[in-house]
Amino acid sequence: MIRCLSLVAAIVGASVFASQPAFADSTHGKAKRLMSMEQRALNNANAAHLTKLVTVIPQATPASLPGGSNVRYNKIWLASQPRANGGSEWRCLSEALYFEARGETVKGQFAVAEVILNRVESKKFPNSVCSVINQGTGRKYACQFTYTCDGRPENIHEPASWERVGKVAKAMLDGAPRQLTKGATYYHTTAVSPNWSRKFDRTAKIGVHLFYKP
Repeated sequence: MIRCLSLVAAIVGASVFASQPAFADSTHGKAKRLMSMEQRALNNANAAHLTKLVTVIPQATPASLPGGSNVRYNKIWLASQPRANGGSEWRCLSEALYFEARGETVKGQFAVAEVILNRVESKKFPNSVCSVINQGTGRKYACQFTYTCDGRPENIHEPASWERVGKVAKAMLDGAPRQLTKGATYYHTTAVSPNWSRKFDRTAKIGVHLFYKP
C-alpha cells in the first residue's frame, strides 16, 4: 500500500509539472529515485515486520477466573469453556442438569445447580451432590428429583446438551458464585403447583422454573 501511494503521488506530480518543460525532466528523475529507494527498503524488510504493519492481532482474554468470578450466564461464555469432566460428584450434577434442565437457558441451568449445591450445604439434606440428588430414590413419591424414580433409564441421547451441562456443573463445583436463586433449596416448573410451594418463600423465577426456600 505504501508503495502504491508513493507511485500515485509520483504520477500526479509528474502530470502537474509535465506542462512546464523546465521542470519535467527533473521531476521524472526524482520520482524514479524515490521508487528505487522504496523498493530497496521493501527488499530489506523481513516478512514478520511487514505482517505487523498490516495485521491486527487480537489479545487473548482468560475464559474464567479462579472461583468463577467472571461467569457469564450465556451461550457465548459457556462455549468458550473447555470440555468438562470430573469424578462422581461432577457426573451426578451433570446428570441432574441434563435430565432436569437441559432445555433451560444457561442461566436456568446454573440456577438449578445452585439449588442442588445449596442443599449440600444445608443441614436438612445429605452432604454430597450424589446423595442430595438420589435422596428418596426407590421409595414411591419420595424421590426429590423426578428423573431418578420415573422408571426410565438415564440414557444420554443429546451429546451437545450433555457437553453444555457438564460445563455448568464444572463451573459450579469449581466455585462459581451462587447468587441467582437467593439461597433457594427447592424448585418446580411452572407447569405444576405442588402443595409445599404455598408454604415457602419464592426467591426467583428463571425460565420455566420457580425457586423457593423455607
